[in-house]
Amino acid sequence: MASATAAKLQATDLDELKATDISLFIGSRVHLTKEELLSGRYAGALRELLERRGVLVFPLIRFTDEEQIAFTKTFGAFAHELRGEEVFRITLDKGVNAAAEYLKGSLYWHIDGTMNPAPIFASILSSKVLSPSGGNTEFCNTYAAWENLEEDDKKRLEGLRVMHSAWNSLFYYEPEPSYAKLEEMMSLGKGETELPLVWKHRCGRKSLILGCTAHHVIGMSARESTKLLVRLRDWATRPQFTYSHKWRVGDTVMWDNTGTMHRATPYDPSCGRLLHRTILQGDEPFT
Repeated sequence: MASATAAKLQATDLDELKATDISLFIGSRVHLTKEELLSGRYAGALRELLERRGVLVFPLIRFTDEEQIAFTKTFGAFAHELRGEEVFRITLDKGVNAAAEYLKGSLYWHIDGTMNPAPIFASILSSKVLSPSGGNTEFCNTYAAWENLEEDDKKRLEGLRVMHSAWNSLFYYEPEPSYAKLEEMMSLGKGETELPLVWKHRCGRKSLILGCTAHHVIGMSARESTKLLVRLRDWATRPQFTYSHKWRVGDTVMWDNTGTMHRATPYDPSCGRLLHRTILQGDEPFT
């Protein structure tokens, strides 16, 4: 992902990928054909572009599930979903996805896999059914958010640790859950895990680990912890670091889960909105 001073792909490489940047800090649109994408010929260059830009948009590519799986595998190790599915159906319709209640947390900024030692590297979504209103998927560049902080702020933040829990997202959409609901969410959420606030990646770059799973900063009062986490979330999701994708049926979007946060904008849970997701295995632990 790019900052104002980060190195960029050479113009000839971008020409070959038929890619154009969406904004300074995040996102590129790629206009390769379906056949070109499935060939794997451009996988290395696309992965490099993804790591620089955070989000790649493939407009109206119209992948079938089988084609999306094949496309995902061109980038590296394919990962199955928690229940073993190759394709996960993102919807709030319980008739389509039994985990729809858990997916309510997707309406709030998050990184997938904060409960895992190594989060997934990237996700690929394809749109199947639209919401009549709302339902955009929004992304923010957590590399750029870190890189553009004041140096004094960076010094204060390095070394801080944050407790994360998947069940913390419950309080975003249901502030007064029943005890039974809380127990259910805690049983799904793999407990708690302590993560660095600043992720020092093996490539040498750094990003912020934030989102609705962040419960509190270790060693801080509840007041100061909350102020810091909200301030940083507001900073990371400023317009210059974000991209909001308005879906069309057939669009495919891929994002680097290790250097972005994402969320869905609110929509009617009964509208049938449906996205199909495939994921790439991660191999870089939070450090």
